Amino acid sequence: MNLIPPASGRLCRNKTQSNRNVRELERFAIACTVGADLCVCPGLVLHATTGADTQVYPYTDLQTALIEERKRFAAPGFVLALLLAVIINNPVAAQSQQTTPVTINQCVREAVERNLSLLAERYNLSLADASVITAGLRPNPVLSVYTDLQPLLGNGATELNQTGPPEYGIRADFVWERGQKRRHRIEAAEQEKAVARWQLLNATRALALDVQNAFVEVLLVKETLALAERNQDSFHRIVEVSKERVRVGDLAQVELVRTQLAELQFNNAVIQSQSRLRIAKQRLQLLMGRATPSDLFDVVGEMRRELLPFTLDELWRQALARRPDYQGILRDQARSVAELRLQIAQGKVDYVIGAEYRRQQGLAGTGNSLGFFFSAPLPLFNRNQGEIARAGRERQQIEARTRALEAEMRGELDAAWQSYDTARSLLTRIEGEMLDKARRVLASMEYSYRVGEASLIELLDAQRAFNDTMQGYNEARAEYARGLYLIDSVTGKDAW
Repeated sequence: MNLIPPASGRLCRNKTQSNRNVRELERFAIACTVGADLCVCPGLVLHATTGADTQVYPYTDLQTALIEERKRFAAPGFVLALLLAVIINNPVAAQSQQTTPVTINQCVREAVERNLSLLAERYNLSLADASVITAGLRPNPVLSVYTDLQPLLGNGATELNQTGPPEYGIRADFVWERGQKRRHRIEAAEQEKAVARWQLLNATRALALDVQNAFVEVLLVKETLALAERNQDSFHRIVEVSKERVRVGDLAQVELVRTQLAELQFNNAVIQSQSRLRIAKQRLQLLMGRATPSDLFDVVGEMRRELLPFTLDELWRQALARRPDYQGILRDQARSVAELRLQIAQGKVDYVIGAEYRRQQGLAGTGNSLGFFFSAPLPLFNRNQGEIARAGRERQQIEARTRALEAEMRGELDAAWQSYDTARSLLTRIEGEMLDKARRVLASMEYSYRVGEASLIELLDAQRAFNDTMQGYNEARAEYARGLYLIDSVTGKDAW
């Protein structure tokens, strides 16, 4: 409900009703939603209008009616409080209100904490811890309790048959591990745990690179969308100019249609860029571990442009010292050595030592005795030759994998350096020689077209050259940033 002031623009100044009362009535009218307009007229008579119907109410009657309408439409206080609590505590509503853009560091941090694949990889550490516990366990002793020569089938021990007497006994056997098997098991399990830790760091490094590339892709698509929107606005103004020129007879109608067609093409470019932006944001959110991507998600930041302060040889030394996968395979070599020692120790036989207490319950009396036992398998056939040979070949295999990984790392570093150097040269060339020229040519051609000195074909050609230059510039910036992130990943920077 809106209040319509009187024609004079002043409130009633009658002595019997103060301006305060009129303003109070205004507040009542605003608080109510009866769908009518109130006109404060001189003489303290208010006109309530709804559509074509108009009714006249005295001030006091209208005030009472407004109060009743307010009570009828007002929601109870507890209902409002309940609705407010639901909105605040609803996670979907809270997520929908989350519009704060995130930086590249926040994206990587959230991905490391919430990415499902990385969470699954972390379980390998728990499995390795369990293997260490298992490796440190000693063999359990064996306890045997028995009875023998019991007269359960009829005839028992008598003076005539001289059978029996019944015997009762308890025996314990212990396994004596030889060759320091337990120490070698623990050593191999510890090395396996270290390998799992480096593999987790390598998975983190790969995930961080994927997130960084996805972040750069979002920034690139945003730049492409901004360029398409600028072209759309520019051609919209050109279409308006063309319409005016057609109206005054300075331009043919077919030229206006061609201009409008070009505007529609730029509109299509905007729609395509918007779709690419949504896809890029969804991919980034999935890498960050967000199961349900939000349309309100956005990023903030600039593409990296710093220069590398290291030479290629310095970067290679950093890669050898910091790459998680390289450190992991070096630790895997140590694990293979420990595994070989363990298998050699497994080839040594273990002794079994036992002790027994026996009690006989005879006719003439009882007897107690002790017994001691020693047993060992004869290593005539199985001396664990197969596992020893396997462990030796596995060690050689890991050494070959180490050399292959070094060659792969060198190739990755050379490719990353080449990409970085090419993008740097391209950026320098575009910024120094092409950007200003493309802008000047486009501005000159737009002015010439507006004044009728250039054709639409020439304008479109200048616009195309400018778009190609700007798109190439944005892609070069993105490639430069990707090259920096790739070099960081190849050299293992900030992998942990």
